[in-house]
Amino acid sequence: MSTAPNRRAVAVILLIPLMVTLALWAFAWPAARIAPRDLPVGVAGAAPAAEQLEQRFEQRDGAFEVHRYADEAAARAAIEDRVVYGAAVATPQGPHLLTASAASPVVSQLLREAVTASAPEGTRVEVTDVVAAPAGDPRGSALGASVLPLALAGMAAGAVVTLMGLRGARGALTLLAASALVGLAAAAVTHSWLGVVTGDWWTEAGVLALTVLAIGSAVAGLAALFGPRGIGLGALLMALLGNSFSGVTSAPQLLPEPVGAIGQWLPPGAGGSLLRSVAFFDGSAAGGPLLTLSLWSALGLAAVLLARRTPKSVEPARTEPAEPAGPARESALAG
Repeated sequence: MSTAPNRRAVAVILLIPLMVTLALWAFAWPAARIAPRDLPVGVAGAAPAAEQLEQRFEQRDGAFEVHRYADEAAARAAIEDRVVYGAAVATPQGPHLLTASAASPVVSQLLREAVTASAPEGTRVEVTDVVAAPAGDPRGSALGASVLPLALAGMAAGAVVTLMGLRGARGALTLLAASALVGLAAAAVTHSWLGVVTGDWWTEAGVLALTVLAIGSAVAGLAALFGPRGIGLGALLMALLGNSFSGVTSAPQLLPEPVGAIGQWLPPGAGGSLLRSVAFFDGSAAGGPLLTLSLWSALGLAAVLLARRTPKSVEPARTEPAEPAGPARESALAG
């Protein structure tokens, strides 16, 4: 009896629990350890009261990265430029909290709780949402849920291009066309139908398309370099790590280190950050995510363009039976 089927069965039995454990680690561990880590916040107002607010933030060692501003207008500008997630302004009536739920509803709630808890007893904390989340997605859950479909679309595009044997310019053009259509369809759903994003329609469609292109190009490029195994490697990077480490549902600074940073180096996280910037903040802080997506797209497309085509099978040349030579040939002719 052959032992090969038994070995394959044992491999499957061991591999599935390993994959589940890896998936639980990637998704559940960051979610279970959400807490502020060098979260950029602002403090503004007159020196004595503002210093007290700053000290209260700094009491939580390593939780907040405090930026000082001269007045409320400067703090508002920093929020709109995505320099800080929110700011506490010292006023004679007490702290005035400025938030941006469009940047992260989770962070907005966290700042509200932190400032309220540190305020003197009986003090009412006024809260102003400088850049509010859209009415169609006040908790940001729909925007966070959009990352996985984009990752799946990109992986599907890269896998199909690979399995169909498309290489060179044809493969690159296929990825570009598929990504563009996905971007248009995704913008129609998220902007026109659901109202999840509220920026310029065509810019959002371009960001969605670029995100899919970066993921699809990476998968196809890895497959061009490493063969079919590259599809699995691309899926591991984009779906398992890229999606779970993206921080789109919370914020990169709330994830354990270095998970938040890694997530922003991968297309799903960079795509989510770029979409927030163009949808709610007029493109502020879009440079870093745009560069990340462009690099993944360029490197992946370069691998697809430079990949050698698989040589077609060549039929063996037909050989004619050799004619008898010398006396044998003469006797054959004489006969």
